[in-house]
Amino acid sequence: MRLLPSFVVNCFQRPPAAGEAAKFRVVFVLGGPGSGKGTMCGRIVEKYGWVHLSAGDLLRAERKDPSSKDGELINEYIREGKIVPVEITLTLLKRAMEGSGKRDFLVDGFPRNLDNLDGWLGSMTECAEVVNVLYLETTEQVMQDRILKRAAETLAAGGATRADDNVEAIQKRFKTYLESTLPIIDRFRQQGILFTVDSTPDPDRVFANLSQLFDSL
Repeated sequence: MRLLPSFVVNCFQRPPAAGEAAKFRVVFVLGGPGSGKGTMCGRIVEKYGWVHLSAGDLLRAERKDPSSKDGELINEYIREGKIVPVEITLTLLKRAMEGSGKRDFLVDGFPRNLDNLDGWLGSMTECAEVVNVLYLETTEQVMQDRILKRAAETLAAGGATRADDNVEAIQKRFKTYLESTLPIIDRFRQQGILFTVDSTPDPDRVFANLSQLFDSL
């Protein structure tokens, strides 16, 4: 693996000086719960080599860490379908980006509201450039059916389902998405950096459509 210059890896500790091209490249991957973000990010990683950082996965891992001071708070927010405080999420994203040794990142499931976006703009822009926003769009019914199918398949395989993969929690997540995340998506659309893909069809077709974006990056 090609190592990045130290001023890139440590950018959040020491912002780049004039003339240093130290920015990480980021594509935000947004969409409702069950819209296919994880599936598509996996394919992008395989074909294009970008690093996939799921805000939700990072938070779930952190809450399981017995040494984490934020674990119980994160668990409470996730259980209620609420958005975790931005300071916690940004800390986890920074740690993952610095530790990866790579420059190109898919940030999946973030930002989820205006507070998230303001937090990113206030502490990440010197080191991380958002080059585009991928939005996977589909209906609530499609998303709910996918989530429940995933939960049933996980149980059938002997695994443990996510705490928020049930109808009550799904509806809370949809409500949060509609009230908090869609306005952010509209803002990116107005800025001209939103690449929208219908994620209702089969995964091969969805990936073929979104590949147009990554072929250009």
